[in-house]
Amino acid sequence: MTKRSLTLILCVFALTLSTFAQKASKKAAAGAPDKALMQKIWDGWSTLNPANVSQFYAKGDHVFFDITPLKYGSWDEYQKTVPSVLAGFKSAILTVNDDAQIHNAGHVVWGTATVKTDITEKSGKREMGAFRWTVIWQKENGQWLIVHEHISEPLQ
Repeated sequence: MTKRSLTLILCVFALTLSTFAQKASKKAAAGAPDKALMQKIWDGWSTLNPANVSQFYAKGDHVFFDITPLKYGSWDEYQKTVPSVLAGFKSAILTVNDDAQIHNAGHVVWGTATVKTDITEKSGKREMGAFRWTVIWQKENGQWLIVHEHISEPLQ
């Protein structure tokens, strides 16, 4: 009987701890990146001006993979180089699709999505398509900032 009582007490204790852990996990997720933030980032990129998304990116040595060129070694490099890539575009509409997922791992959150593109070049040519986006945010000074992202297009 003593073994059963001890086992029962341990089970109740373990369930109690797991309940507290779940509540703490939900509190950690409060204010974390979500699909609305993902779309806000792409709305900023739709302006074709990297200054409009600068507040979402961590400064310093962080790698960002884009469609072209292959990669950027920091936000400063990204912000200086990407205007020449965007110079050929007249307008862009970038929409995060319904397959967006957010995964909270405490002080790091990562997300994935496909993003629908509707881009008009300065020549008037319109291109529509989609690309893949993987993004990693880290909380720095109370703000969730992108510390890595990877953008890729499917091979046609």
